[in-house]
Amino acid sequence: MAQETGIKKEAEWFVSGKEMTKDAIKLSFQMNREYTLSKDQYTATMHDNFLALSLAVRERIVERWIKTQQSYHKKNARRVYYLSMEFLIGRLMGNNMYSLGIEKQVAEAMDELGLDLEEVRGQEIDAGLGNGGLGRLAACFLDSMASLGIPAHGYGIRYEYGIFNQKVKNGFQMELPDEWLRAGNPWEFARPEYTVKVCYYGNSVTEHDNKGNPKQKWINTQDVLAVPYDLPVVGYRNDVVNTLRLWSARGTEEFDFDYFKSGDYEHAVYKKILSENISKVLYPSDASSQGKELRLKQEYFFTAASIADIIRRCKAENPDLRDLPKKVVIQLNDTHPTLAIAELMRLLIDEYDFGFEAAWDITTRVFAYTNHTLMPEALECWSVELFERLLPRHMQIIYEINAHFLKEVALRYPGDTDRLRRMSLIEEGDTKRIRMAYLAIVGSFSVNGVSQLHSDLLKANLFKDFYEFYPGKFNNKTNGITQRRWLLKANPRLADLLIDKVGDGWIMDLNRLEKIDSFKNNKAFREKWTDIKRQNKQALARYIKSSMDLSLDPESIFDVQIKRIHEYKRQMLFAFYIIAQYLRLKHSPKEFIYPRTFMVGGKAAPAYYMAKLTIKFINSIAEIINHDKSVKDKIKLVFLENYRVSLAEKVFPASDLSEQISTAGTEASGTGNMKFMMNGALTIGTLDGANIEIAKMVGEESIFIFGLKSDEVQNLKAHGYHPSGFIDKSPMLQEIFKLIRSGFFSPHDANLFAPIIDSLTGYDPYLVCADFDSYCQMQDVVSKSYMDQEEWVKKSIINVAHSGFFSSDRTIREYAKDIWKVPFNH
Repeated sequence: MAQETGIKKEAEWFVSGKEMTKDAIKLSFQMNREYTLSKDQYTATMHDNFLALSLAVRERIVERWIKTQQSYHKKNARRVYYLSMEFLIGRLMGNNMYSLGIEKQVAEAMDELGLDLEEVRGQEIDAGLGNGGLGRLAACFLDSMASLGIPAHGYGIRYEYGIFNQKVKNGFQMELPDEWLRAGNPWEFARPEYTVKVCYYGNSVTEHDNKGNPKQKWINTQDVLAVPYDLPVVGYRNDVVNTLRLWSARGTEEFDFDYFKSGDYEHAVYKKILSENISKVLYPSDASSQGKELRLKQEYFFTAASIADIIRRCKAENPDLRDLPKKVVIQLNDTHPTLAIAELMRLLIDEYDFGFEAAWDITTRVFAYTNHTLMPEALECWSVELFERLLPRHMQIIYEINAHFLKEVALRYPGDTDRLRRMSLIEEGDTKRIRMAYLAIVGSFSVNGVSQLHSDLLKANLFKDFYEFYPGKFNNKTNGITQRRWLLKANPRLADLLIDKVGDGWIMDLNRLEKIDSFKNNKAFREKWTDIKRQNKQALARYIKSSMDLSLDPESIFDVQIKRIHEYKRQMLFAFYIIAQYLRLKHSPKEFIYPRTFMVGGKAAPAYYMAKLTIKFINSIAEIINHDKSVKDKIKLVFLENYRVSLAEKVFPASDLSEQISTAGTEASGTGNMKFMMNGALTIGTLDGANIEIAKMVGEESIFIFGLKSDEVQNLKAHGYHPSGFIDKSPMLQEIFKLIRSGFFSPHDANLFAPIIDSLTGYDPYLVCADFDSYCQMQDVVSKSYMDQEEWVKKSIINVAHSGFFSSDRTIREYAKDIWKVPFNH
């Protein structure tokens, strides 16, 4: 009888795994907790409950996943392969529940079992497989591709340690390992049957086939295994589930038995450890030669494994690789995956016996390249010496590509040797270097920027020669974000109001939010809008109180700058304004306009000295301000430690003012600006990146623009920029510098912030001094505008209503239509 009962329960479990009802989810949860985890309600920890719920949700994904992949195979669909070093996917439980449409059923099931869904979900660790906007963009794009029904696969690295956990100690950033896999990842599936061998080092030799034709062979290599792990990417309520495949490095041998027998246990596993370092950590420091080599190894590791996997998939239905461009498009997310171009050429020539011309014709019809930077120093270059040692065959291929390309350039511009030098893939000099961005341009059929200004500046400046040579390749695809993560999930109070007023169509077509513009003059609607913002601010204030023991005033302006710490993003400009407000309160309190809570969040690269000093500087300012009782009711400064996706989901809905203050002409696009906008924050910013498109959408009355424009920045620098001229005209800047020099913010070390003074007064590379007074003046406009709450809320509504253009769905539709040539759901 007991056996029959058990069989019946298992049968019910199997059936329930497909059903979306509360009772079916409840049964799945209980069965997984008992039979998969071997726990009951008495012994299960909260993390066990999270795992059991994850498995219950996963069961509802798997059948859809298999059917999706089967349909792609049956249709022999043209597929998009998205290669990125970063995928900042964050937590997946909530996203997967919303995409399946079961968030309410799950909450009810947990409630009946005496569990709080939010507490259970809180057990999930952020998958920090990215450093910032690049990785988060990739995650948004995967979401949109699945939700639009595009046959797509993401490829990246399964870093054992993601972006570091940031700890602030005595104001300084400390980096701690991000052991995101320490308790396992319930969403992933290991696929060892598709392991790929990746080769390094060795040498390339010429051999001859049985017809006497010369062939290159890569020999004496040191090999590593790339083991794939698959994560499902769930489309929004359309039964489509795509795949993100992440590669993990494994040694070809577990250990050397001869060393083991002799008792030398360290040497026995040395090769294994060295091999597996490749996928150990996101962005190893490249300050040392070993770090540079490891980073290059990482880039080749995931591109080689991905290209081999793509070819395997394609050949399953299309054995003739001449058809590759018909069935495959590979999007390179920035320059990191550019080695894929050389790797595909190597395989076509060395493994599949194509001649150079035929292989190059196939390759250049497969790849598309997205550029994400305007800074020449950020364009990836590798020394020929390192590259030749690590990847000798690829070096030969790149030389051959370069010779082929420069021959074309010489034919177009006879006698123009300077142009040949500028456009060569190999930069000559004391240290020869390979210009990876140039290889990406030459080897791709499409090159796009990520905002209109960025794309225009690429054509006018950074890649001017290439635009003149390949004008048809260049195009713009302004970045976007997924409203399903950043509004529906992150801001459920506002999402519910929007659904109540204009329906839920905006979840898949964000342009439908334009309808709420007509409600901005409705007093009752504005009151609801204001109440939602207040509740979100109160929720964030409670979180900060519990995590930092700092009390915030939700009635103050929540003025926020959260992004990677970098000089061009100008956290220093924000810091100087905060000091200016402090000084105004001390010297002329009657001139102070409105209370503010300043928030700064972001991580600095471990080897980036000035960025780390900026974090210390901000925390030192906070130490002064937050302990000065005379200003405590007027201003507060919070540094949000360990900024990550799950924290961002708390911050964006609670923000009033979005700080987008990079030097004009330096930010490619930005996506944080879009997240703030979509959650009803107003922007103060320069005309940089996507700020320009935001201003166009909302109108000049609903955004606060200040500072020099990109052409004015260029002109100022071209004629010799001297920050002293601006400092001399600004009494406030003079006082700020005087305070810093006196050690006011560093009483134990008066010279601690001397590098900041030296940089800003000496050459000020990002024009902080030039824009400071304009910025402060516009901040006064912000404060006065906020005091008129009726008008402020109207502007907030306008921002949300006109955020449709910034959906990643729009971006992906443009990629699909203009670049990838694949169908999508409208």
